[in-house]
Amino acid sequence: MNITGADSVIGAINTQGGVYMFGHMLPIWAVILIEFCFAYGLECLMGSPCSFKLAAKVFDPRETHHMMFETAIICATVGLMCPAMSFLAAIFYYPYYAGFNVFTLLANWLKLVCFNFPFAYFSQLFFIQPLVRTVFKALFVREK
Repeated sequence: MNITGADSVIGAINTQGGVYMFGHMLPIWAVILIEFCFAYGLECLMGSPCSFKLAAKVFDPRETHHMMFETAIICATVGLMCPAMSFLAAIFYYPYYAGFNVFTLLANWLKLVCFNFPFAYFSQLFFIQPLVRTVFKALFVREK
């Protein structure tokens, strides 16, 4: 905002011509749509099925308390999705104008994993899971 003189973040992005992605400046709505489609597809194809299988290898779902098993699924999901989505982000936002180097891509990926993993893990475990559990409990509580 300081560079462009815009009074909002969206205004600054529009003044710059969009967000740099795939070596081109794209409008913010296209960036959000691309990221959402990739994240949703990756979660449906890899995240959910593989995280359940990983959690089931460690815990027996029939004998383990449901909250412990759900926590294991969440931890496995974060462990799978964070590196995968960070790799996609490293590809999406790679500085292609400087030429392509696989070591730069891997360094960017590792940096993104180190930045994203702690936030993803702790926010899922301590904020999002309890919030979703509380909302579902309020919506779907059984009357006795």
